[in-house]
Amino acid sequence: MKKHGFKEWFTATRFWSFPVSAMPVIATYAYLISEGLIPAGIKPHLVALLSVLGVILLHAGGNVLSDWFDYRSGVDNENAFAVPNLVFHKFEPGEYFRFSIWLLAAGALLGLLICYLSGIGLLLIGGAGFLLTLLYSFLKYHALGDLDIFVIFGVLTVAGAAYAITGAFLPEALILCLPIGIITVSVLHANNAYDTDTDHEAGIKTFAMLIGRKASALLYCSYMVIPFIYMVAVVILGRLHPLSLLCLLAIVPASKNFRQAASYGKLGLEAMKGLDQATAQMQLVFSGLLSVGLLISGLL
Repeated sequence: MKKHGFKEWFTATRFWSFPVSAMPVIATYAYLISEGLIPAGIKPHLVALLSVLGVILLHAGGNVLSDWFDYRSGVDNENAFAVPNLVFHKFEPGEYFRFSIWLLAAGALLGLLICYLSGIGLLLIGGAGFLLTLLYSFLKYHALGDLDIFVIFGVLTVAGAAYAITGAFLPEALILCLPIGIITVSVLHANNAYDTDTDHEAGIKTFAMLIGRKASALLYCSYMVIPFIYMVAVVILGRLHPLSLLCLLAIVPASKNFRQAASYGKLGLEAMKGLDQATAQMQLVFSGLLSVGLLISGLL
């Protein structure tokens, strides 16, 4: 069996997607600082750091497991725009499966450590997230993948990070769920929209297939607009500090993505190519600027 270097294993995790899991934790941490909700001492800050690492490990494990499922089910093949490692036998399926188990186990163990530091209530949130991660491929194949991803990265990650850091359930932190969750869902939606033909041949049904190609492109365009409208609205309503509007600078990459998807009428499915990675980068910019604004507001 061919040996693989660290770079190959790291690439197999689809590391470019990690902003969609890490940034919700970071933004939640910044929100708690802005609202004066961080408990005294070093522990909350340590837990925040561990939470970022834990969610990345679980995300990486979920990515690798998803690629294994896609290959075994025939969704990823030589005719599909797919991760090439399994299709072209750069890795063997067993290697991918074992790697996913190691990553998921490491993430779960780190989660248990955070539960020990923060409180048993975190098991409810973390357990739900872990289960939905395992079920992702099944739900994706039945047009429920978008909802699954929104719940995992939009709701549970924010709620879990807030509980881990403070040791209490904080429903008010869920104000961050909609913009962060929508951008994350748009990463998956862009990928599924581009893979419509090959997914149809594989006999699965994603949400993008369910609504059709043109509607998928239009929906993606709306995903590039809604988070910004939402942020302006919650600031006007006094729910977030005005400095959180630093995230509006992410309109620059969002408008580029919008224009590309809006070219569907001319380019067809090619208009959706590469938008998954571009949107993950946009998540980094949007949530990063949101976090900076919230951190500054908390220090004023």
